[in-house]
Amino acid sequence: MKKAAKVEIIIIGNEILTGDILDTNTNWLCAMVHGRGGVVTRVTIVPDILEVVAEAVREAVSRKVDIIFTSGGLGPTSDDLTLQAVAMGTDRQVVLHEEALEQVRQQYDHFFAQGIMAEGGLNPARQKMACLPQGGEPLLNHVGTAPGVSLLIEQTTIISVPGVPSELKDIIEHSLQQFLDETFAGGEAISRCLAVKCNDESLLEPVLIQIVKKYPEIYTKSLATTIGENPEMDIFMTLSGIGEKKPLLEKAFAELCQGIVGLGFAIRNKSETQS
Repeated sequence: MKKAAKVEIIIIGNEILTGDILDTNTNWLCAMVHGRGGVVTRVTIVPDILEVVAEAVREAVSRKVDIIFTSGGLGPTSDDLTLQAVAMGTDRQVVLHEEALEQVRQQYDHFFAQGIMAEGGLNPARQKMACLPQGGEPLLNHVGTAPGVSLLIEQTTIISVPGVPSELKDIIEHSLQQFLDETFAGGEAISRCLAVKCNDESLLEPVLIQIVKKYPEIYTKSLATTIGENPEMDIFMTLSGIGEKKPLLEKAFAELCQGIVGLGFAIRNKSETQS
């Protein structure tokens, strides 16, 4: 079975670090990657500081993951510096990309014709959004003005998308579909969930530790509840990649159920969920 693609996410924006904006992009990206059978190995949140973003990119590239998603900082203002930082972090210059420039022009003209923008066409701030790291290719943004960017660095592809959730999702769901299909190669993830009449994780540990040691490729996690609330705890088992390994999850889940019952706790087999 093909090895699961490894992904890192870099979220860029002072507004995230100050708590002014809730970061929903990380949750969405993690769910998307997991649903395709990939693994998010790290999420980094950094401020709008050129050198800090560049260093985060450089470090992520050094870990040789398959994909690095950057979110935020693609707009026309001076604090939108992600593309310059990606260029700095990969030792290259930013260059005006004619296809990206045309995408920017068309989107502003489109929104102007709809009465959304005060004027169409280009200006220096708008042209800035078409200055990509050398070697980068634009990704069409159907619902906004800033193109996304794809840049291949050896075996790592850096995907830069806007921080506006609707624009991030549009680029990934439309302009990146072929790339994602090829990268994740039809992978998926499947999970099983067991509800246990217990609110003390420590009492379940003798069984959980055995399952974790015996099935290291399966992510097994108990989710604690607030003490004093309804004494029912969920235990999740997740396997990415699937393929011929799906029976392994079923075997491990059966052993988990048997072990928990053996400890004297009532269980409820929640429905299987597949992404």
